[in-house]
Amino acid sequence: MNNSGLAVEVSKDRNGADQILLRNPRGASAKVSLHGGQVLSWRTDRGEELLFTSSKAIFKPPYAVRGGIPICFPQFGQRGSLEQHGFARNRTWIIDENPPPLHPNDACGKAYIDLLLKPSEDDLKIWPHSFEFRLRVNLTADGNLSLISRIRNINCKPFSFSIAYHTYFSISDISEVRVEGLETLDYLDNLYQRDRFTEQGDALTFESEVDRVYLGSRDAIAIFDHERKRTFFIKKEGLPDVGVWNPWEKKSKAMVDFGDEEYKQMLCVNGAAVEKPIALKPGEEWTGRLELSVVPSS
Repeated sequence: MNNSGLAVEVSKDRNGADQILLRNPRGASAKVSLHGGQVLSWRTDRGEELLFTSSKAIFKPPYAVRGGIPICFPQFGQRGSLEQHGFARNRTWIIDENPPPLHPNDACGKAYIDLLLKPSEDDLKIWPHSFEFRLRVNLTADGNLSLISRIRNINCKPFSFSIAYHTYFSISDISEVRVEGLETLDYLDNLYQRDRFTEQGDALTFESEVDRVYLGSRDAIAIFDHERKRTFFIKKEGLPDVGVWNPWEKKSKAMVDFGDEEYKQMLCVNGAAVEKPIALKPGEEWTGRLELSVVPSS
């Protein structure tokens, strides 16, 4: 389960779901729930929480937790016949005791946990494709958080899927934040029937609801939080798109698991593969990687 010699603790939440707490020697931590295979917390060595979770979040299956890093698979949003964002974020994952080997750099000096999701009989009724979804959550010695996904087709026929790490970042004030790395990109705007537009600004700032998928992005995105004087960096591999979402005031009030004013303290920026679903032939495997880091702004 973990060969790094760093702290990995398993406990249960209030509904009986297993949670794994990862700690590094400096005191940074990450908490992962087997409900949804979801990272619920990522803290610095000073105990500062970097991920947003709503005060009204529901922690009981079959609901997905509103916050942290839900995994959208095998569908993103409503782009298909399944429920919103697919079913992986609502299922119970298991700890993968004997995962296939990863590159040594993906374990050395890190606290990590390997999780596994396979489809249930009910899942196969709504999405008739056999798969193995392996997820490694790493916490590095520097406190960086990485998620490595490996999805294998164990079916006798091809299938395709979409995926996103729907990361809720904790921010000081949405009006004081800007996102860089999306300039000049085309994006699909979910507020306008997924019409295609081109980003005109040097940086993305927020004055109203945003629900977009930026296409063919570079592999590094930055979120500058001016008030807290810190910058999040998002690095990704195998994830060509970037989702950006903030519900703003009206939509916040319509969500039962989200506070009316909480949109001010969160921003979702997702590494994703949405526009062109990933196709796997029988026996093929796809690997995607997301790495999150945070540094003080100069």
